[in-house]
Amino acid sequence: MALTLVLFVVGLLILVGGAESLVRGSSALALRLGITPLVIGLTIVAFGTSSPELAVSLESALSGSSSIALGNVIGSNIANIGLILGITAIIQPMSVQPSLLKEQIPLMIVISFVIWFMASDGVISFWDGCILVVALIGFLLRSYLSSQGEEEGDETLPCDADSLKNRTWFCVLLIALGLGGLVGGGMLFVDSAVEIARIFSVDEAIIGLTIVAIGTSMPELATSAVAALRKESDIAIGNIVGSNIFNILAILGIASMISPLSGLGFSQVDYLVMIGFAIILLPMAWSGKTLSRPEGTVLLLGYLSYMAYVWP
Repeated sequence: MALTLVLFVVGLLILVGGAESLVRGSSALALRLGITPLVIGLTIVAFGTSSPELAVSLESALSGSSSIALGNVIGSNIANIGLILGITAIIQPMSVQPSLLKEQIPLMIVISFVIWFMASDGVISFWDGCILVVALIGFLLRSYLSSQGEEEGDETLPCDADSLKNRTWFCVLLIALGLGGLVGGGMLFVDSAVEIARIFSVDEAIIGLTIVAIGTSMPELATSAVAALRKESDIAIGNIVGSNIFNILAILGIASMISPLSGLGFSQVDYLVMIGFAIILLPMAWSGKTLSRPEGTVLLLGYLSYMAYVWP
């Protein structure tokens, strides 16, 4: 048991380190290739902080533990808003950019409903995954086209991305190390999580919704908390919304194309809570174009209530 817990923690640390390396390397390389910081923030950084979820979900799907894969995404999307945005808003109230209110948050709400509909027959199939990946491509194209004419800036980038952009070989090395860390850490993390579930006779779906989801959301927590402390609220909220979009479109899309994901073991409440957090974020963010400390407290209490409901 002790060894399993050690492997679980080690796997999580490798995942977080791999995600950090991938974000920094890919962001700097994108700058080198002339991609605007806005597009990098909406896509590469958001995808990078979601990469632990991708690694864990792919490993879970390949190993036959598809309940962990789906639970990881549902649980991460709930944790991203309830836990991470809740804590972040309590640390520092955050202003909200108009594009998030008009485009990204509504999109997050819509695709949350879509995944609930897709899972209504008990499985997210290969063709469901194809639809999600096509939607992902559309989202990336839309992000790129909408960025044309935007002013350059570095506020959405990791702090050292600009200094790394002229060191192409080092960027490639960071990306390779990040991918290696994600694969190796993902295997350790999933295997140990499954073993913990068996030891305590806990359903894999619950493990995915709670322990695995919180663990793989650590990069989002670190990014958003640091951004809030630096009063860079657009990074904090944009990172979470972008990550939630990627979690559904990219992670569930790719994972279900590799192996159909079982929706058994999840109640309607799990999907409704995910959708509910996505919906409630819109009026909270719209009110005064700010996410305040009281609103952050409501989000955090809502998340803790859900954890109390889920955990046996």
